[in-house]
Amino acid sequence: MNRTSRFDFRRRDFWIWTSAGSTLLLALCGLLLDAYWLALGLLPLFGLYVLGTRPLLYFWALLALLPLSFEFYLGSIGTDLPTEPIMILLTGYFILHGLYYWQHYDRNFYRHPITLLVLIHFIWIFIAAIFGQIALVSWKYTLAKFWYIVPFYFLAGRLLDRPERVRKMVWLIFIPLLFVALQSMVRHAGYNFSYTDQFRTLGPFMRNHVNYAGMLVAFAPWLAYLIWRKSGHWLLIVTAVFWVVALYFSYTRAGYVSLFLAAVAWWVIKRGWLKSLMAATLAATLIGSIYLIKNNNYLEYAPNYETTVSYERFDNLISATYKLKDISTMERAYRWVAAGHMVPYHPYVGWGPGNFRFHYKGYTVTSFRTYVSDNPEQSGIHNYFLMTLVEQGYPGLVILVGLLLLPLAWGQTAHAKRAYLRKYKKNKGLSEYNIILATAMVSQIVIIAFLLINDMLENDKMGSLFWLNLAIITNFTSKLGDDTSTQPDGQNTTHQTEQ
Repeated sequence: MNRTSRFDFRRRDFWIWTSAGSTLLLALCGLLLDAYWLALGLLPLFGLYVLGTRPLLYFWALLALLPLSFEFYLGSIGTDLPTEPIMILLTGYFILHGLYYWQHYDRNFYRHPITLLVLIHFIWIFIAAIFGQIALVSWKYTLAKFWYIVPFYFLAGRLLDRPERVRKMVWLIFIPLLFVALQSMVRHAGYNFSYTDQFRTLGPFMRNHVNYAGMLVAFAPWLAYLIWRKSGHWLLIVTAVFWVVALYFSYTRAGYVSLFLAAVAWWVIKRGWLKSLMAATLAATLIGSIYLIKNNNYLEYAPNYETTVSYERFDNLISATYKLKDISTMERAYRWVAAGHMVPYHPYVGWGPGNFRFHYKGYTVTSFRTYVSDNPEQSGIHNYFLMTLVEQGYPGLVILVGLLLLPLAWGQTAHAKRAYLRKYKKNKGLSEYNIILATAMVSQIVIIAFLLINDMLENDKMGSLFWLNLAIITNFTSKLGDDTSTQPDGQNTTHQTEQ
């Protein structure tokens, strides 16, 4: 059979690339001639054409744009460009497509307990928004959550169902993220890798060094997966070394700890100990929380206002951290204490999504106050679990903990079963399925670690990776009992069309 030429005018791809090239050429002409209407005029038409012919190109483009997006504010309204408009577009596409073609969707994914947990999580956010103290803030938060979950979990769940598609996702995020790290290192070198000037190297792509380091560490397991897939290609190994160096010069303590945690998590998953470790961690967290609350023991850890300051040398910051004299650490404690005092007033439905920052100052304890407690930038609580407890009540916290831990438990079970089949049934085709599952789990553990001291799920950097990882874990556990999941790569018989 003769293969159709890629330049055949009858093919949709021919017209897509022709339209893209024409649009780009006209845009360049418009810029050169100062005719900006010409530069922008055909972009909406081209966007509509692609939406009508190859709408899922927007999904793959969205992945590539995640590391490159930037925050844009119009008055009090902020958004991430160009990613958030694409999320909204894909949300509408998924809803309309699902109404017409639901019978062709993989029912295993949409009936999976993880998917049920995701739905319960969003429904409870919706309920909490109804009772929100500032309704407009709660509903804006709820809408934004909706168009994060739909493209990065539900649409991704339909697409990221096979190793080759997961590899496509990884490469699309990896290359632009590498560019962001490279440009940051080059610009940082101009400041002699100064700790106090590191923030100058991240714009416009990253809000701060925590977002930057968080995305580097959360993606590090996927870089390790690429190295495994390419049998340790020297270029990827060099890139991994650069990745660690870039993380070091981000000067982010949570990043260092999380990278070590990722290595430990991989080792624990391979030995099947993850469930036991999660149970021990949860028990230790409960015991520690009870101790701090009982008899107001938390007051023993109040800082000295005069000695709790910021530092201009990173080694001094590390020393101050374990001495409880670092301003960022103790400012977190200041807000955590306020959160603890807010919970009893609305324990069941919370104060409403997004409402913490508008109300917490009336519940603070003066002895925990620091030099930055005025909080002019209106930042959050810096602990996603406490934020959920305050804004969504105890049910919201329980649902969140279940959404974080239960997928890891199911993933550990699926990993152990596939490892058994590969070892005793000699099914070598399971290897990549297990590697991908374990990689998504390790990346998820890194993100969970960041949630302990940051609010990271409401941005398009780590928030997107969280939902993508969850979609992959759901897919690679939902087909555990399906014979197609035991086929070598490329022989999966449950192929779904992308259209």
